[in-house]
Amino acid sequence: MNLAMDRGGTGERLLVLLHGLAATRQVWRPMLRSAGDRWRGSWIAPDLRGHGASAHAAGYALGSHAADIGELVLGSGNWRKVVVLGHSMGGAVALALASGRFGFTPAPVFGLGIKVAWSDEERAGMQRIASTTPRHFAAEAEAAERYLKIAGLSGFVASDCLEATAGIRETEHGWRLAYDPAAASIGPPPMQALLAGAQCPMHLARGESDALVTRDQLRAYDGNAEDIAGAGHNAMVETPNAVWSWVSRHAQ
Repeated sequence: MNLAMDRGGTGERLLVLLHGLAATRQVWRPMLRSAGDRWRGSWIAPDLRGHGASAHAAGYALGSHAADIGELVLGSGNWRKVVVLGHSMGGAVALALASGRFGFTPAPVFGLGIKVAWSDEERAGMQRIASTTPRHFAAEAEAAERYLKIAGLSGFVASDCLEATAGIRETEHGWRLAYDPAAASIGPPPMQALLAGAQCPMHLARGESDALVTRDQLRAYDGNAEDIAGAGHNAMVETPNAVWSWVSRHAQ
């Protein structure tokens, strides 16, 4: 996949930022505003396949996402060290990359707000979403508001800013969300297998009020999993400096 991406910074140390399901690379903008002060090196933030400005695809398996990122990293420079920070679904992709099977071995990876416990009803709900036809809206603002709700950004991001408008697109039928609903077919992350295959340190955290995952659930996979104070599911938007501090403690 030829992924749309933003990049910045300088140096042979690379930070890869991976967004969650239905979101876009623009969710990292609050953190990237201070990247010059908080990160010594280069960074890239792609739209995953089926999201934002990247093309839709025939499949959305976890390994397919990881292969996309492996190809992107290898083709974007010669890196002395690669650190991967993924949010929610992007966090699962980060853990898959920890296996080293996709062209490089990160050191380390960070998973933020990964939902690790799934009920049968939740699994079935994701499959229903994956089979739906995209809904179209007559007005751009209406589509933007819907995107913010789906991405969990309502109340934190204005509907007319880039973080919102990057999540929608105009078609001959009106406005729709940019992401492909079929991307929800990725399913729950296979946490035990991801842990068993990891070739580098993995660090997990969640916003302290994240309704999708508890700290105890994360500590079943990372005994030092952290709560990020003052944040919900989208901690990188709500408390970007706190997320930078978490990353900085482990990515020296």
